[in-house]
Amino acid sequence: MSFLNSYETVYILKPDVTESLNLSIVNYYKSILKEKGASHIIVQHRGRRHLSYNIRQYYDGIYVQMNYKANGKLVSFLEKSMRFNDNIVRYLTTKSSDINSINIY
Repeated sequence: MSFLNSYETVYILKPDVTESLNLSIVNYYKSILKEKGASHIIVQHRGRRHLSYNIRQYYDGIYVQMNYKANGKLVSFLEKSMRFNDNIVRYLTTKSSDINSINIY
């Protein structure tokens, strides 16, 4: 078994995404993580927020944060999947030093 690092992926959904579509997107990415061997998956809905600058004509976005332990190949697969999802306007994955030291603001 390979060593798993702690990662945090935050993605921004289009502001016109419905609640049910939002939940299905969250469940889709959560199931990908589980299927590919990620562990300690925590999903937090950060809600609708005003963007600092417009992204593709949008001023607001729905933020979702996922914290998990995985390997680098899984992160690449996840980001590639997000790149082709029309409902996601931006995503960012960072490697965390420890999943228990998450700052909630």
